[in-house]
Amino acid sequence: MTTAIPDRALRELGRTEGDTEALDLLVRDQNTRRLVLLRALLDAATEPVTGRPPDLLDRLREDWALLTAAERADRAAARAVVLHPLVGPWAERCLNALTADAPVQEVRAHLGHLGALAAAAAIRAGLSFATRLTARGTVLHLPTLGAVRVNPGTVGLAAGDGALRICEEHGPAVLVRVDSEGASSLDPRWLPVHALPAVLPGGSPVPLDDLDPYRAAGDSLEHHGLSGVVQLDDAARKAWTESWSGVEPMLGIGGDHRRAEAATLLRCLVPLAAPPGSAASGEEAAHCSGTRREAFGAVLSSRPAGAAHLAATLVHELQHTKLAALSALVPLHHEDTAPRHFAPWRPDPRPFDGLLQGAYSHIALADYWQRFALGSERVTYTQRDLAWSEHARRREQVGAVLPVLAGSGALTSEGRVIVNEMITLYHRLADWPPPMGHVARARAYVSTARVIWQQRNHSERA
Repeated sequence: MTTAIPDRALRELGRTEGDTEALDLLVRDQNTRRLVLLRALLDAATEPVTGRPPDLLDRLREDWALLTAAERADRAAARAVVLHPLVGPWAERCLNALTADAPVQEVRAHLGHLGALAAAAAIRAGLSFATRLTARGTVLHLPTLGAVRVNPGTVGLAAGDGALRICEEHGPAVLVRVDSEGASSLDPRWLPVHALPAVLPGGSPVPLDDLDPYRAAGDSLEHHGLSGVVQLDDAARKAWTESWSGVEPMLGIGGDHRRAEAATLLRCLVPLAAPPGSAASGEEAAHCSGTRREAFGAVLSSRPAGAAHLAATLVHELQHTKLAALSALVPLHHEDTAPRHFAPWRPDPRPFDGLLQGAYSHIALADYWQRFALGSERVTYTQRDLAWSEHARRREQVGAVLPVLAGSGALTSEGRVIVNEMITLYHRLADWPPPMGHVARARAYVSTARVIWQQRNHSERA
């Protein structure tokens, strides 16, 4: 894994941009880290541990051999499964269970997912094979392909010639057709992963993954202000597809770099439930979203009100994806993790890294909404007014924390470049100011947020 990044690319990323070369550098590094993680998992699983049943190691070798065969048959197809964002959370949880000498039942459950992963890779690679997998409850999940409703227990799989046959001990088999676009079946027991069209022509479809068992496992979404994961019905999928259909042009209003980063970095969307109370309060636009460092390329989001807000959600969350990947490539600071800093977008004290992450994503939003407000005739008066409001608030929020970031003596040379470019962008945004009413309201909002924050945190520490 390289630790070098060209100065030009670093400056582009500091402006929340990044051309194909810069983005590809981040992607390659993250892909390499995923492969290293899987190798570490294999090494940990094959370490001799007292009390670990021999059949676990035998099954591990069998599954790894199938995964290796898939890689040899069609590397691109196998890597599409191995590098799927939600494989990351599984691999980390499995490795942690192995290295912490967790109970055998927990280790067996996590390692069992490797069999499903290997089978999915082999199916996509076009291999003919047969294997047996253990369902998690009443669902057997095949990453990136879908899931099948089954009775608890062991399930047989046989694949070949573009077909998959899933057999239980009792009852008829589930027949699934597999092609380059995914897996489909007329059997209602089969639940396919719904795919949204590629962001740009010629790109890869974006899975709307509401099936993967590791899409939220091991992470407290509520702690991060997020609602829980949800499985979509036909009406919800249709609504997502409708919002998605307008995302590409809305991203384009924010600049070609917004389309490019979405096309390069976004590998799947994980749908979340609507925020608690949003429907009751009539706030149709209320939504929540987030990313997970171990799930590079995944954006978790409830469905925003429309294409413009979905595009803004991607702009916001993909900045977290970029900065987290950059931070893994080169350290940006050596500050501690103590939560002590005021951030106008959060009620709780933030650690320095959280402050940097938040400021980075918010200044990208300030830039996006300003471009939106100054955009083409496709922008209505109502949309323009909303965009100026969003821009003014985001810029004021960032302005409130930039002095803390700039004043840190723990920034690395790369971190200093990032912060300096953020400051340059912040001042450049002032060249096209919003109507004064929006500025006044944004300043009042940040001022009130600071007072409330100080009162709350002083009270908690008293």
